[in-house]
Amino acid sequence: MMSVSATATGPAVLASVSLATRRRTPEVSLLFVVIVTGLSLLYVVQPIDDEVVWWEVGLYNLALATILIAWGMYLGSRRELVWELSNRVKRAEAERDERSDRARESERARIAQEMHDVLGHRISQISMHAGALAFRSDLTPEQLREGASRIQDTANEALTDLRGVLGVLRDSKTGLLIEPPQPTYEDVPRLVEAARAAGMRIDFHDGLRGELPTPAGRTLFRILQEGLTNAGNHAPGTLVSISVTGRPGRGVDVFVRNALGFAPEGSRGSGLGLIGLAERAELTGGRLSHRAEGGLFELHGWIPWPV
Repeated sequence: MMSVSATATGPAVLASVSLATRRRTPEVSLLFVVIVTGLSLLYVVQPIDDEVVWWEVGLYNLALATILIAWGMYLGSRRELVWELSNRVKRAEAERDERSDRARESERARIAQEMHDVLGHRISQISMHAGALAFRSDLTPEQLREGASRIQDTANEALTDLRGVLGVLRDSKTGLLIEPPQPTYEDVPRLVEAARAAGMRIDFHDGLRGELPTPAGRTLFRILQEGLTNAGNHAPGTLVSISVTGRPGRGVDVFVRNALGFAPEGSRGSGLGLIGLAERAELTGGRLSHRAEGGLFELHGWIPWPV
């Protein structure tokens, strides 16, 4: 069309530029030949001047074809760049939302685990105290008051622990932890004494050699806390034997053993505590197992202790 009609030049230019935006080598090469040929034929069909210098016309046609194709390829490259940047922004936003969702789920799971570890032990103590008061019919008013006072103190401690667990939540403005409750192995003697005060019989052997790192100490504390809670729920009144041994480079072995009891059905838990503890131990590179054999229940954990 461009070869026989000058009015078709505008649409031909737009079509050429549009085709060049595809930036495909065979198409661009063919388009270059078509443009140069069409412009050359236009000068032959509709000559402007009789004294035409053909090499000047050829150079002009080559330059015009190059400009049109370069313009189209530039537009195509720019469109592709904008499309790629747009896709990157969308992917980044999707990944950001996914990371945010995973972080929220992880935080919820961590808070739920902390609440189970902390409150389960306290509520078990309250249940033991209340059960003793309900079972004993020969208690004096003073003994009843003492038992009720112990229940109240344990309930207050549970509330304090609950506030501590909620302290795991971050401040909405600063993003910092408000009051993270993170017990370590140094808190184990207090845990044992509190269980003894609740009426449990505990034989505790501490064979650690060295200062245990804080993450390992926190995991060890949770294992012992869950072991005492389970013993109090499922085998009240039995002797609980705790053995902790270890040194740097060899790791820490913890055993919690107690006789199989005959606790009422209402006191049986869901078993999720041991599952959560096993996951916690695995996250530190350790392991946790339990078994019932020969009338004994044994909880065994191993936690790495680097040199």
